[in-house]
Amino acid sequence: MKISAEQIGLVNSRIAALTASDSFYGKKLKAAGISEIKTSEDFEKLPFSEKNDLRDAYPLGLMTAPENEIVRIHSSSGTTGLPVIIPYTAKDVDDWAIMFSRCYETAGITNMDRIQITPAYGLWTAGIGFQNGAEKLGSMVIPMGPGNTDKQIQMMIDLQSTVLCSTSSYALLLAEEIEKRGIRDKIKLKKGVFGSERWGDKMRETIAEKLGIELYDIYGLTEIYGPGIGINCPGERGMHYWDDFLYLEIIDPATGKNVPDGEVGEIVITTLVKEGAPLIRYRTHDLSRIIPEPCPCGSKYPRIDTIIGRSDDMMKIKGVNVFPAQIEEVLKTFPEISSEYQIRISHLDGKDTMRIYVETNGSVDFADLSRRIADKIKSKIGFTPLVKPVEIGVLPRSEKKTKRIIDERYD
Repeated sequence: MKISAEQIGLVNSRIAALTASDSFYGKKLKAAGISEIKTSEDFEKLPFSEKNDLRDAYPLGLMTAPENEIVRIHSSSGTTGLPVIIPYTAKDVDDWAIMFSRCYETAGITNMDRIQITPAYGLWTAGIGFQNGAEKLGSMVIPMGPGNTDKQIQMMIDLQSTVLCSTSSYALLLAEEIEKRGIRDKIKLKKGVFGSERWGDKMRETIAEKLGIELYDIYGLTEIYGPGIGINCPGERGMHYWDDFLYLEIIDPATGKNVPDGEVGEIVITTLVKEGAPLIRYRTHDLSRIIPEPCPCGSKYPRIDTIIGRSDDMMKIKGVNVFPAQIEEVLKTFPEISSEYQIRISHLDGKDTMRIYVETNGSVDFADLSRRIADKIKSKIGFTPLVKPVEIGVLPRSEKKTKRIIDERYD
């Protein structure tokens, strides 16, 4: 999907702002002798930006608007290095709320819904992003924040929440707790809007069945406003994104070249109107594809497919490149197991070992199940893992994101 003339004009306004502020990207543009672009070919010659660029700009090297126009900052967690600090102008905050309210509207959520928000508030973009969009829509917001499952369920019942916003991991924890307490008939949820982590079909089916709700994938990342830059529409897996605010490319992560529409690659995002910290050709490492066909819903906004993984979440085991999505693809074919799994990678006696823990009920022959899963995974990835069935509920649940890959080789 080529960049339009209107979008090129917006990119040029961001190029001017970045150059004037002498930000890290402004310096890249000056070094390349670029002051404007005229064609899609010019655009594709612009340098990429990466998360390390943003870390190197810590604390406020990304600030492109004058400081007296900055009204808020948000930040990445910084768990793998310096955090990324993102400044926002008042217009950025409002633009983000507009995008998020579109997400709610796409999901059929209205100002008569009661939206219970469980992600964290503060420097993280999640909680306040869900709230700003809901308030822009005019819905009743129940800003619970994370944790305190007893209180979450009490408010869900007492206030008759109709929409749950959370990570998929916490939605699963809540669904299992509601089932355990036998109170599903007291819960009035109709829809769930989940983000922040990739989740498989089996987990999706479990949550939908246990809570009796429609599920929606929200897309976003801290560096690009936060959650709310895209969402799937009812009955469809593809996510609409807002191309009046963002331009998306799909590139081959190895070569950096654009791939044809419909092919899987890495999502690269350019912010078209962001003032506080605009980003041009930002490599997200999220893997998806442009869906070129018109959406049955009739929306004019373009679509990407469900995020299938990340170009940097590959595990190299016994010389083989393995992605978590490949393991999930196999596990979802076994109805005897739950949606939860955990992969542990160790190095023992000079060899890499992969152990996969899966949950099942006590009526299943653990040894037979282990063998069948191991055989099917071997046919998929080329080597045999150790499969360890455990009883349902043994693997950890999380109020945030569930850590499913634990690489013990470097501990």
